[in-house]
Amino acid sequence: MESLDLMGIKDISPDALIFWHWQWVKINATIVFTWITMLLLTLGAWLATRRLQTGRELSRWQNFLEVVVQTMRNQIRDIAHGDPAPFLPFVGSLFLFIALSNFLTIIPGWVPPTGSLSTTAALALCVLVGVPAYGIQSRGVKNYLGLYVKPSFIMLPMNILGELSRTLALAVRLFGNIMSGTKIAAILLAITPIIFPVVMQALGLLTGMIQAYIFAVLAMVYIASAVRIQKQYEQKAQEEALAKGDDNG
Repeated sequence: MESLDLMGIKDISPDALIFWHWQWVKINATIVFTWITMLLLTLGAWLATRRLQTGRELSRWQNFLEVVVQTMRNQIRDIAHGDPAPFLPFVGSLFLFIALSNFLTIIPGWVPPTGSLSTTAALALCVLVGVPAYGIQSRGVKNYLGLYVKPSFIMLPMNILGELSRTLALAVRLFGNIMSGTKIAAILLAITPIIFPVVMQALGLLTGMIQAYIFAVLAMVYIASAVRIQKQYEQKAQEEALAKGDDNG
């Protein structure tokens, strides 16, 4: 059974597909497939790390895991221009969750939770919290919050609005791409032979992987900017202090 049959063409979000309902408690497709994705990620991590080895004789799971982790580390290092270790757990988790959620659309009956605005909004909120968390951890509360009033205090509302708008953009971009791909495949499956929808499904799978990459990269860019901008201000202050000292000398 196709995931399209579960939801129907008119259902925009998997939130509308209710599996269990008792009074005010509802278990919808978004919750179910989100937990399935998390369980699969947990199981995969356990299988890949339960018998870690060194040397040339490595298991296929470990080889695959090392390739994925090393690729993510290299990408984060290129963006952050520094040690990727502090950012890898957060950014890597975002990428793996979104990528697996979208990849599993190849399985009949699978409904990607990233096709729900509630899921993408939750992921974007994680980024919204993660950016200042990393910034504060790196530079302290006072120095980080000072960024919102630079170059002048009048920029405070604009800086706050910028933080909120880019969070909204993250959520809507991911939701729109995944939801539209699913709906297009549903419509084509209803009105055309099977071959063309399969091609569109493959294209949707590629789009899903690209969206996972874009979401993770943008999250890392926001985090890196929160850490790096303060460094630029500190470097400028040091240069001004040195120049002032030279003038006094």
